[in-house]
Amino acid sequence: MRAITIAITGASGSIYGFKALGFLLSEGYTVDLIFSETANKVISIELGLNLEFNSVQKNKKTIVEYLSESLPKGVNKLNAEKLNLWEVDNLAAKVASGSYRNEGMIIIPCSMGTIGRIANGTSEDLISRCADVCLKEKSKLVIVPRETPFNSIHLRNMLTISESGGMIVPAMPAFYHKPKSMDDLVNFVVGKTLDAFGVDNQLFTRWLEKNS
Repeated sequence: MRAITIAITGASGSIYGFKALGFLLSEGYTVDLIFSETANKVISIELGLNLEFNSVQKNKKTIVEYLSESLPKGVNKLNAEKLNLWEVDNLAAKVASGSYRNEGMIIIPCSMGTIGRIANGTSEDLISRCADVCLKEKSKLVIVPRETPFNSIHLRNMLTISESGGMIVPAMPAFYHKPKSMDDLVNFVVGKTLDAFGVDNQLFTRWLEKNS
């Protein structure tokens, strides 16, 4: 199928989502992309991108231009035609249905509010609905929480998702690969996230591999 849903929420760490998005598009995946309303504000602060809430076509152009200028290492081409944007309040979108065929969903970064909605099955927006579909259809769901410290509610919600079939991959970079830049740290988290989903990548130096 080579189609993956990517959601970017209002947690800090929007660069993780954009790095994953750029890699998947460069590898020929069809990506169904969903932003939460708060994500737009965080993206503006962290990346300097001015996205408009539910302005799909304008946002797609802005995103493609940004990704083309900041492709991950080893990436040469961006298949922008494979990017689909969906409004977060569009519960009639095809990705909201269990009949839509894809490999699953990555939420990167994922806020504690989004985790709470998924854990409690509220499906009040397209992100939580798509996650609910992944769990009920037994397809892949990888969640990258970006929060610290965790309280007991956060931990219980993540345990509920894990017990229901989701995978929790916290944004915790390693240092054994001797990172020399922020990109090295970001690529480690994104690479481990893609590993968890089953997407082959060489975004980071693995344990006991020679550092480049």
